[in-house]
Amino acid sequence: ADAMNPSVMTNQPLQSAILSFVVAQTLKVFTTWYIDHKWDFSRLVGSGGMPSSHSALVMGLTTAVGYANGTGSVVFAISIVFSVIVMYDASGVRQHAGKQANVLNQIISELPPEHPVSEVRPLKDALGHTPVQVSRTTIFS
Repeated sequence: ADAMNPSVMTNQPLQSAILSFVVAQTLKVFTTWYIDHKWDFSRLVGSGGMPSSHSALVMGLTTAVGYANGTGSVVFAISIVFSVIVMYDASGVRQHAGKQANVLNQIISELPPEHPVSEVRPLKDALGHTPVQVSRTTIFS
């Protein structure tokens, strides 16, 4: 690829975003160990918890875009707006969906065994992040 047609493999903002995501997902294993005193390698692919890999991904992208194109560029402005939307979703909508899933799981667990819904697989309740988790990840990224 030449300078006018850069490759995805040499796209530094993309590399920064992916690296930030991978680091955040890896750190979840260690934060889970620190909090729960157990190694849980399923955290490598799980959502929710600290740090927020979604926030790390978008802030890694935004930081690299700002570095590459300047903080006064249109692409940086677009990246900031995109990041704020993702982080709002991670700490708001997804967190509340996780709380609702937790309540529904509790209701289902209390149903009699003969109820048709009693055999439903539990809903995933670790979906979102607290605003503190998102803000700490933003600073870290």
